[in-house]
Amino acid sequence: MGLSSRVSNRWRGAMLVLAFIAAIGCSGSTGSNSDSNTFPRRQMKIICPWSPGGGTDRVSRFWADALEKKLGKPCIVVNRTGGGGATGHNEGAKAKPDGHTITTITFELSTMRHMGIHGPTYEDYEPLLQINADAAAILVQNDAKWKTLQEFLDDAKARPGELKMSGTAVGGAWDLARAALLRSAEMPTDAIAWIPKNGAAPSIQELLGGHIDSVCCSLPEATAQIENGQLRALAVMADERLPGYSDIPTCKESGVDCVVVGWRGFAVPKTTPQEIVSRLKDECRQIAQSDEFKAFMKTNGFGVTIRTGDEFQGFLAAQDEQWKDVIEAAYGKKN
Repeated sequence: MGLSSRVSNRWRGAMLVLAFIAAIGCSGSTGSNSDSNTFPRRQMKIICPWSPGGGTDRVSRFWADALEKKLGKPCIVVNRTGGGGATGHNEGAKAKPDGHTITTITFELSTMRHMGIHGPTYEDYEPLLQINADAAAILVQNDAKWKTLQEFLDDAKARPGELKMSGTAVGGAWDLARAALLRSAEMPTDAIAWIPKNGAAPSIQELLGGHIDSVCCSLPEATAQIENGQLRALAVMADERLPGYSDIPTCKESGVDCVVVGWRGFAVPKTTPQEIVSRLKDECRQIAQSDEFKAFMKTNGFGVTIRTGDEFQGFLAAQDEQWKDVIEAAYGKKN
């Protein structure tokens, strides 16, 4: 082979190597943008850790419809109940981190591990935004003999362990609200028996059926039953009376200084690409600012609290620490 042929072959080989390197470089520099630009590529889903019909389920379904309209792909709600919220939160945290699975995270994310329940923590998620905070309330049947919170607590004190209450699983937001209420009233936390259920909706049905004496949940979760005269709220665990429920006294007004607020938000698995996280945060912020969202929350009586970015992350860390102390005091559990 002549010198010119060898040089020519070497030149062609070098050019092929350079072309290959350039192709790799282009792929590496544009891959993340491609992920964001082509997202979503298929049907999305929102995992709801609580039962159909409850407040968290209703919020999840509104959000699914809103995301479907904005992103142009179907978005469904999948209810994964059980384990005190652990089942749904676990599935969401372990989902493929590609942005196609969002989890409706709730108050229980801050309490599960402190209750000894195997589940994720806020550190297993990349939070998108908080949208809601609602105070706990004590509900009874409209014709119940108790007309005030103090009458109810006095009866519980006289018959320790006989009155039954529900609202969620053991260690859930409303169970801890019950424990906090009893501690504030200087009563044992087992003075009222807790009957665990997978959310407010089945608990309310138990109350309407006469199987339990009361329910602890947010007022919006029982709006329909309150408005049609089936249920009555004895008190709400808020700093002041709530808009739309001005006839319901606070626990403070009833002689018990107790404030407990449950919350809801959205998150994706921790290792989801940041370009997709940023896209979802932007879309979610736009939904939260929309007139449709504000009207939905007002109609359902849900309190609106929006936190994003570092503010939401800091809130989650603070909640985790706060309920660690409460659970240890109320249940003797240590993480």
